[in-house]
Amino acid sequence: MASPLELYERRNEQLDTRYYRSILEDYRPVGIVVGLPIHVGGEESQKSHEARQYGAWLHSITGLPVTYWDERFTSAVAEDFLLAAELTRKQRKKRIDMVAAQIILQSYLDAHHPKPKPMKETAVESDDLQDDL
Repeated sequence: MASPLELYERRNEQLDTRYYRSILEDYRPVGIVVGLPIHVGGEESQKSHEARQYGAWLHSITGLPVTYWDERFTSAVAEDFLLAAELTRKQRKKRIDMVAAQIILQSYLDAHHPKPKPMKETAVESDDLQDDL
């Protein structure tokens, strides 16, 4: 299950590099997932281009592979979760980006690592167990 660390506000290249490298040391991630803002119709935008530039920069400072993942509707879903939790508008505003990022990552993980199907249970007769002894 995806879990947010914190909401990091970018400052400048030097401080940002230091921050992300400390994340590498502390958590040992194997890759980075960057939310890709795409229009409802599926076409990319200026924000998509900016997200790709950001991902390329992250790759250059970490050496980790970067995957871009569709972030359509994640803010709306995050808002619904936070409304259901009965948070105030101020509380929701502070958390919405973090929850949206969690939804993006969980969506990526679910798509690439599907849950295993449950095994079928088979009845075992007590006589069969005796034969094995």
